[in-house]
Amino acid sequence: MTTTTDPLARLLTIMAALRDPDHGCEWDLAQNFATIAPYTIEEAYEVADAIARDDMDALREELGDLLLQVVFHSRMAQEAGHFAFADVADAISDKMEARHPHIFGGADNVGQSREERWENAKAAERAAKGAQSAMDGVALALPALMRAEKLQKRAARVGFDWPDPAGPAAKLVEETAELAAAETPEHRLEEAGDMLFAAVNLVRAHGIAPEEALARANAKFERRFRAMEALAGGTLAGHDLDAQEALWQAVKRSE
Repeated sequence: MTTTTDPLARLLTIMAALRDPDHGCEWDLAQNFATIAPYTIEEAYEVADAIARDDMDALREELGDLLLQVVFHSRMAQEAGHFAFADVADAISDKMEARHPHIFGGADNVGQSREERWENAKAAERAAKGAQSAMDGVALALPALMRAEKLQKRAARVGFDWPDPAGPAAKLVEETAELAAAETPEHRLEEAGDMLFAAVNLVRAHGIAPEEALARANAKFERRFRAMEALAGGTLAGHDLDAQEALWQAVKRSE
């Protein structure tokens, strides 16, 4: 049992013990960056879920689970001689100070919006790391909808964007028609992707975050479907499409 009273030091000590090659946990010792990465992503989503449910007890627990992921990755990196947890903390501290010069560096807080300052700082960081394309640095592991928005925003910053929603609206109609005309599974897959990408562009042109919009649509559909099931006595099985449509319309009218 660990004896330190510093909560973070205690967690770091626990992880070191779990990864001890002689006395550690067999499962923890078998892990690597690639095997832990899915858990890291899952824990981030569970944090978001706790926030969406306004469950502070769950949020405290899920934040701990997410912190454990950072500690786990840092420990493996330390064992391999790359960096330690303290280096991770120092790196993000340096980054936050650099991105807020009007707070930490004595710069004047004039002439730019918060978003402009933030994006300019990130662009400078990417350039310092040798980025050659406006597309550099958009994480491959992002959900596809979110990544599409980020790619489009990067393109827009250098002027490659529609001037108003009419352009992406027409493009969405075009891509929908091309999907309908596709004749092979591979072609349909390609055109379906183009259609979804165009839809993201149109939503973005209206100043709406696509991920948030789709999340709300998901919640609305689930709520209405559950209400349909309740009206139908618990299940829609055995109800034909016309009957189900009638239930759907009844639920919509009741909202």
